[in-house]
Amino acid sequence: MESYSSDSEDEDLKQWKSKIPVGEVDSSVSDSEEDDSMSGASRDSFDMEDSDEDVAPKKKKIIPGLGDSDDESSEEHPLEKRSRALEAKRKAIERDAELEAAEMAQEDESGDEEFTWKPPSLADAEQERESGTVDMKSVKERIDQVIAVLGDFKKQRYKQTPRQTYMKLLKHDLSYYFGYLPYLIGQVLNLFPPSEALEYLEANETQRPLTIRVNTLKARRKDVTAALKKRGANLDIIEWSKDGVQVFDSTVPIGATPEYLSGQYMIQSASSWTPVIALDPQPEERILDMAAAPGGKTSHIAALMRNTGVLFANDASKERLKALTSNNHRLGVTNCVVINYDGRKVNQHIGGFDRVLLDAPCTGLGVASKDPSVKVRRDRKDIAKLAYNQKQLLLAAIDSVNANSKTGGIIVYSTCSVSVEENEWVVDYALKKRNVKLIDTGLAFGKPGFVRYQQLRFDETLRLTRRYYPHVYNMDGFYVAKFKKLSNDIPQGNEEVSEEEHSDDEEELEKSTKTKKGKKGKKTKPVQSKPDDDWVEVDEAAERKRLEEEKQAKAAAEAKAAAEAKAAAEAKAAAEAAAKAKASPAKKQQAKKTVNKQEEKPVAGKKRRLSEAKAVEETKPAKEEKRTPQKQAPQKQTKASPKASPKASPAQKGKPQGKSQQKGEATPPNKKRKINENKK
Repeated sequence: MESYSSDSEDEDLKQWKSKIPVGEVDSSVSDSEEDDSMSGASRDSFDMEDSDEDVAPKKKKIIPGLGDSDDESSEEHPLEKRSRALEAKRKAIERDAELEAAEMAQEDESGDEEFTWKPPSLADAEQERESGTVDMKSVKERIDQVIAVLGDFKKQRYKQTPRQTYMKLLKHDLSYYFGYLPYLIGQVLNLFPPSEALEYLEANETQRPLTIRVNTLKARRKDVTAALKKRGANLDIIEWSKDGVQVFDSTVPIGATPEYLSGQYMIQSASSWTPVIALDPQPEERILDMAAAPGGKTSHIAALMRNTGVLFANDASKERLKALTSNNHRLGVTNCVVINYDGRKVNQHIGGFDRVLLDAPCTGLGVASKDPSVKVRRDRKDIAKLAYNQKQLLLAAIDSVNANSKTGGIIVYSTCSVSVEENEWVVDYALKKRNVKLIDTGLAFGKPGFVRYQQLRFDETLRLTRRYYPHVYNMDGFYVAKFKKLSNDIPQGNEEVSEEEHSDDEEELEKSTKTKKGKKGKKTKPVQSKPDDDWVEVDEAAERKRLEEEKQAKAAAEAKAAAEAKAAAEAKAAAEAAAKAKASPAKKQQAKKTVNKQEEKPVAGKKRRLSEAKAVEETKPAKEEKRTPQKQAPQKQTKASPKASPKASPAQKGKPQGKSQQKGEATPPNKKRKINENKK
């Protein structure tokens, strides 16, 4: 086979191209591909018909970028030019896309890229809320948008908008959308990240599943479930509880079935079972339920004790004890003694228990789905007051337990709240004040308790406590801690909870939750402009100076107020003295008239008595006058008192007396003198 020379190649190629039909461009291109694959092959010796049959399936498909590799001439085939142009365009598009992606990545890293959504100011949001024209759907969309920005804040924030601006807006919108006080929303945002906080609040808007606890004193779980299924109830057992059942729906009221009325089960939330499971009561023990009403946990304890031993059910409210007694009768509890003491002083009346359960009164922040009034009824003061009572109750519960018990020495503390002030804060306080330690609760699930909260640090063993959230376990919010008492001795100085100590603890907690960090890593203290506003960062030295100035100004104001009050008191006293001096002459005259009237009364009485005595003397018999009287010492004449009644002399006893003497009246001194003169 011959190869083309460089001079004759161009002329032959032009003639060959002019002979190619327009409709068979693809076949020619395919033929040229075969020519390129044949080294030194001549195009004149190539059989066109054989080539068309081999490449028939490749019709109407243009493959760019192919050409004669041996062609060294400057003039190219039109198809090759078009192919090269398309290839260059494709590469240019790819290169532009890569450059654009690199620029976008660089802008995201630098944080200079403006986010498409600009958050409104807090003032605009408040104005929109006050106007009453706000759309709840738009508020929810804004909440979702803010949470999305906070989830990837470095990339998605608008320009250099600080995180605090987004948090203020989120707090405002959550408070308005879900109907909580701003303070409670702040508590929730301190516990959870923004996205989880939204899940928690949404979970509190839905009711928890209906659950019942089978009373093993009267029935078995399988028998109760079979009976309820026959009555049209759709239910299933709860695996982590030996006697728990979840009811999905029912054609009959669950609280009015014959099984319920006969005491075979009790309607009770699943979270309320966890403290009793942690307490793990044993038969023949001596147990105290410190805040027992209305009796759900009391009956559960009695069932686990199999109605043996002694169970004391105490509550400070007599009215609530009525419901407890009624439930005990319905459920067949026979080992329970109901008492009515203040839980904070119950250890002064009774003690030596093997186990104590304290389900302490709390704010109920974990059961907002049952009681929506919690959203607007609880504030900072309520949490502080209840936390103080919970500390007192927990210390009393610990003191009621016998550390030398062979089977117990256990205290379980629980609340239906999720706030740290009522849970970890109280438990950590008890660890410092009594000889106790935390042990494993024995519960199969639950989030561990906090050992760090904001700037606070608690005992590491608080990881053994358990937290329950509605958005995680579909149960009411709950907290459970289990203590083991090590000694009955009480450390000196820790007998009671002092209000000053509690207030100091609250101040420390408040400062720790409100303290922020500046950009340079310096700790700063907060300044509050309004009760519901967020804290603003300031310099520590400036804040200390400002507080000192405020303290001095306050002291000066108090001193000034005291001086003014003293001057006013002195002026008032002077005015009263002047008024008294001005009215003294009139008072003296009035007093003189009163004395004269008082003196006139005895004189009139004296005259009356003298006349009566004279009449009596005239009626006396003569021999009475001859009677020798008993010698008496001379007496000075004094004014006789109207009420005076001197005793009769021995010589006068047993003899008839005058009318005046029978009445017990005194003998006038003038009459005595006259009798003595007659005798002489």
